[in-house]
Amino acid sequence: MAVGLGLGLSRYPFDDVRGYWRWVELCELGGVDSIWQTDRLVSKEPMLECIATMAALAGATRRIRFGMNVASIALRDPLLTAKQLATVDLLSDGRVLPAFGLGSAFSQDYQATGTPTRRRGKRADEALTLISRLWSEEDICFEGEFFNYQNATISPRPVNPHIPLWIGGSSEVAMRRTARFGTGWLGGIDTPEQAGEMVRGIRRELAHTGRSIDDDHYGATFSFRFGRPDDEAAKGTARGLSTRVQNPDRYMVVGNAQDISKRVDEYRQAGCSKFVLLPIARGNSEMMYQTRRFIEEILPEYDGVA
Repeated sequence: MAVGLGLGLSRYPFDDVRGYWRWVELCELGGVDSIWQTDRLVSKEPMLECIATMAALAGATRRIRFGMNVASIALRDPLLTAKQLATVDLLSDGRVLPAFGLGSAFSQDYQATGTPTRRRGKRADEALTLISRLWSEEDICFEGEFFNYQNATISPRPVNPHIPLWIGGSSEVAMRRTARFGTGWLGGIDTPEQAGEMVRGIRRELAHTGRSIDDDHYGATFSFRFGRPDDEAAKGTARGLSTRVQNPDRYMVVGNAQDISKRVDEYRQAGCSKFVLLPIARGNSEMMYQTRRFIEEILPEYDGVA
């Protein structure tokens, strides 16, 4: 299982846009596997829209891949989403990494827009079916509870004939959804123990669907910082996590390269080999510092590791 180490952003941490593009260039030249953008549409904190961000990255880079961690498909139109991602995949020569989930039922995206959460899972399943078919078929006819298509075709299709369709979520329903639709699974806020439960559960469900997912298509996400737990940025992240989980230390790592690599290895033992690491940093200088240390001290440990 080849290890892939990418970096992700939740809130937009940069002082100015030049800082963002310098960071992207550092990731591109430094050998970072991929860049990921969290999907939040309604937020007082600055957060980039994930598909627009990927389009910008397609034109600004030549090697690095990019994805969303993860897009709330129940809030998005499947035809427009399939068309957007196919376009970005073409213009980037096949570097798009789509990943979809439901998003939290308590998300401001749902609350602020009055979007019903009832049966959003069914809506998501229909949307995933349509996106997958639009990428690979012509003249699609579909009659569902939420969507009805007659002879729908998009062109151009993704340049990558095996464009991935990763699924997020940390529930039994997410296990079944991944086994039905996914080519991989990407965890969000999960401990290594929880990620292991998801990997095992998805594999059980695959036995029922008759499908298969490559062993190295299971991913994990966690926040990291080179520094001390009493750093203000680290304490702020811990406070934010404590509103959602009981033990924030299992969802983030603050310390040295050994501490961060140890956590990566815990997820690897749970069955994950793809990673989205979120730097705990604020401002241009901190983001560049954390990323340089990641490139210099973490990436070499896993170069060629399978």
